[in-house]
Amino acid sequence: MREKQWCTAELPVAVAQFTVARGPERNLEIIDGFAGEAVAQGARLLVLPEGLIARNGDDDAFAAAHAQPLDGPFVSGLKAISAKRNITLMGTVHVAPAEGSADARVSNVFLAIRDGEIMAAYRKLHLYDAFAAKESAVVKPGETLPSIIDIDGWRVGVMTCYDVRFPETARSLAVRGADAIVVAAAWVRGPLKEYHWKLMTTARAVENTCYVLACSEISSRNIGCSRIISPLGEVLSESGDNAAELIAANLDRNALESARQILPVLSNRRFVDPQLR
Repeated sequence: MREKQWCTAELPVAVAQFTVARGPERNLEIIDGFAGEAVAQGARLLVLPEGLIARNGDDDAFAAAHAQPLDGPFVSGLKAISAKRNITLMGTVHVAPAEGSADARVSNVFLAIRDGEIMAAYRKLHLYDAFAAKESAVVKPGETLPSIIDIDGWRVGVMTCYDVRFPETARSLAVRGADAIVVAAAWVRGPLKEYHWKLMTTARAVENTCYVLACSEISSRNIGCSRIISPLGEVLSESGDNAAELIAANLDRNALESARQILPVLSNRRFVDPQLR
């Protein structure tokens, strides 16, 4: 069991769904606008979608083609926004391979940025090779479990889009002490896809008694439907499927501890995988 530490009773959070533009500079302007709005509402964390640098409709290769290094201008812009607005930013960017790399594919990297610094960088484990898509053609998978970041004493784990279909990923975060799980996504529209998104984001919250903050890009291709869910599956805030929007909620420590007392699934586990202790 992890040691007790200082923690705020509530953590104000915000989730910004929007259409990622073709130009990186425009996307930084959009993010800065949402960050200003989130801070005005008291938020300490702003969750952003997947693939923030550039998008172009149904062209899956477009985001990869506009990948930048972690020390490139786009991530530098995110650092500047986090420092100026005094807020933690979370979302994913496509990162170019190192010069001379034998693998020309990019990485889909989930970043947590605070005070102008990268606090964590998680490379997406599960690539979207499903529903006729082939993300692995342009993106290489990560090899390590997702990170957990401390925000005002709250332990926040991260996942990227297709990761949410793999319950062991979320469980690994919960058993390592996550109080909340952030999902950055570009969830593709299609038959039953909105239903899957809502079902699985709620399931990941309830089965792990964690808050879930799920953000999807909104476009003609992707569903939006961003949401903030309590540890017992209550939807605290939710956006629609046709517009850019900022949603917000307070994560409540008492509600989290109460949920884990009445539904002690984490302590009742049996036949535990050693990797998920």
